[in-house]
Amino acid sequence: MSHAETAEAPDRLGARVLTACDAVGAYIEAWGFRAIHGRVWTLLALRSTPMPQAEIAETLGVSRSMVSLAVGELTHYGLVRAVGEHRNAPYEACLDVWPTITDVLRSREWMLVERARVAFEGALAEAVEARAAGRPIPYDIDRLRLLLRMAEFAQVVLRAVMTVRMPRNLDTFSHWLGRAGRVLDHVQALLPD
Repeated sequence: MSHAETAEAPDRLGARVLTACDAVGAYIEAWGFRAIHGRVWTLLALRSTPMPQAEIAETLGVSRSMVSLAVGELTHYGLVRAVGEHRNAPYEACLDVWPTITDVLRSREWMLVERARVAFEGALAEAVEARAAGRPIPYDIDRLRLLLRMAEFAQVVLRAVMTVRMPRNLDTFSHWLGRAGRVLDHVQALLPD
């Protein structure tokens, strides 16, 4: 390998890491959070040593104030931590993100599904009552039941996910993901087309 090729390798790796940071940022943004949170966390998670905020800002090409705000929020959620007590202490990522994920599922996704479940339950009760009274109903009661069951199933899945602890060992995690994927395949086969 020539000297020029060895000099380019770190730049290519850095570019790939930044692409990964951007991808995680976009994913996090799709969940309704700020992309900078995903970008900062990913950069810190991939680094072998902690990074000061100024270096994070320089690496990501964003302002120091943006990084400062993001690091403060990520620290609050337990996703990053300072390594040291001094004012410019570097930060590292906390890799056990599962408690934060389950908090979000519990506080946001669960409530969204619960709102839908209650709405379907109310609509179904009204439809059954209207039919029993002999009034015409323009809605399909069986479909209301199906959608209610789907919301209830979503709650069962969310409850199961929220009670699982993230495995510490990567091999165990990989095995766990494989089994979870097979379970979801079986569940999907049971749902109507």
